Amino acid sequence: MKNIIISTIKEWNIENYFKLKKIYSKEYTFYLITNKDELSIENIQKINPEYIFFPHWSWLIDESIFSKYNCIIFHMTDLPYGRGGSPFQNLIMNEVYDTKISALKVDGGLDTGDIYLKKDFNISIGSAEENLINLSKVIFNEMIPKFLENKLIAKKQVGKVTLFKRRKPCQSNINTLEQVTISKLYDFIRMLDAQDYPNAYIDLGKLKITFNEVHLKNNKLLGRFEVNINE
Repeated sequence: MKNIIISTIKEWNIENYFKLKKIYSKEYTFYLITNKDELSIENIQKINPEYIFFPHWSWLIDESIFSKYNCIIFHMTDLPYGRGGSPFQNLIMNEVYDTKISALKVDGGLDTGDIYLKKDFNISIGSAEENLINLSKVIFNEMIPKFLENKLIAKKQVGKVTLFKRRKPCQSNINTLEQVTISKLYDFIRMLDAQDYPNAYIDLGKLKITFNEVHLKNNKLLGRFEVNINE
C-alpha cells in the first residue's frame, strides 16, 4: 500500500486525521507527525510517502524534503492573493469574507507553489477557532480525498500577487482599530479568538482587559471578558 504522512499541530486536525485514516485504511497506510523534530529527511525516507499533507504547520519545511516528496500545504486565500502570514486576520481586516482554501505544492517560496485545487470558504461569522475547525473539515473531508482518489495536476498561480504580513501581538490592541463600529469591533474580537492566539484587548492603566466568545445580536455585542494585571 502507498504511504501518506499528515503533519499538523492542531487538535481538531488530529481528530480528523484518525477519521480519514479509518476511511482509507484499505488503500493507504497513514502516519501522523505532530513534532517538528519528527519531520526529518531520515524519517521521511523510511516511510517514503506518496504525499505529505500539512493542514496546519508552524515550521519551515526543509528543501531536502519538499524537493523529493510531494508536500502539500493549505492556505486560506485565493492565491496568489494573500500570500503570507495571518491569512484569516488579514482577510477580516480587508473585509474579504468569501475566500478560498488553496491546496498548493511546497516550493520554498512564501505560498508561491503550484495550485492543485481550491475550495470556496466563507468566514463572515464565527471565531477564528470556529473557522479553523470548519477549515479542517473541508481539508480532510473534501480536499485530501481528492488527492487520494485522483491524480491531480498542479498549475502555476495566475493573477495579481498580494502579500499579507504576519500580525504582531501588539496589533491585538483594540485601540489600533480605525473607524470603530459595532460590526468592525465584532470582526476584530472574533478574528483573534482561537487557541494560542493573542486575544483582542484594551489596556486600562495597570489592567489588561481581553475579549472573546463574541456574538453579534440585535446590533449589540455579547461576549466574555477577562481582567488581569498588566505584566
